[in-house]
Amino acid sequence: MIKNIIFDFGDIFINLDKQVVFRALQDSGIQEFLPKYHNINEDFEVGKISPQEFVERLQPDFPHLSPQAITDIWNSMLLDFPEYRLNFLENLAKENSYRLFLLSNTNALHIPHVMKIMGNESFERFKNSFEQFYLSHEIQLRKPNHEIFQFVLEQNRLDPQDTLFIDDTKENTDAAKELGINTWNLIVGKEDVVNLKERL
Repeated sequence: MIKNIIFDFGDIFINLDKQVVFRALQDSGIQEFLPKYHNINEDFEVGKISPQEFVERLQPDFPHLSPQAITDIWNSMLLDFPEYRLNFLENLAKENSYRLFLLSNTNALHIPHVMKIMGNESFERFKNSFEQFYLSHEIQLRKPNHEIFQFVLEQNRLDPQDTLFIDDTKENTDAAKELGINTWNLIVGKEDVVNLKERL
């Protein structure tokens, strides 16, 4: 029986355009997402580097772009947060049938931009719907590493068998499944988190 639900954020609640960075790379004559970009992104997502350092590490490959332009491209992958999803989450929280948690790979540039997109009031409504609000750059752990799931389970004394983890990235749900957590690898464009109760 599911008692706890851990939600991802991007493409579960807020819509994303994950291809926007790839398009920017191609516009700059770079045809693939090189390993160094993965490393820079991972360092940023676990808070090892600041927003300024993140931009500085990208700048040599994009000499024609200003630091602000790089920041704007990075943030442009964040689209809208539909009100119906926020209402769904708030209603789920009010029912008090499940313990709700957020677990997101994110960074110190995206969260302020999310707050700008949503507005402070809606962002607080969103955040307050969860018992705990875990952001990778704040806890210095990221998915799909087992450590981040173990951290959430141990911190909150959750039994993995009673816990459902929802994420749009199969690598992340596969990692959670290895620890005995129930998972829903949500297919973006075909499924929506508001249909959660059909999965329970």
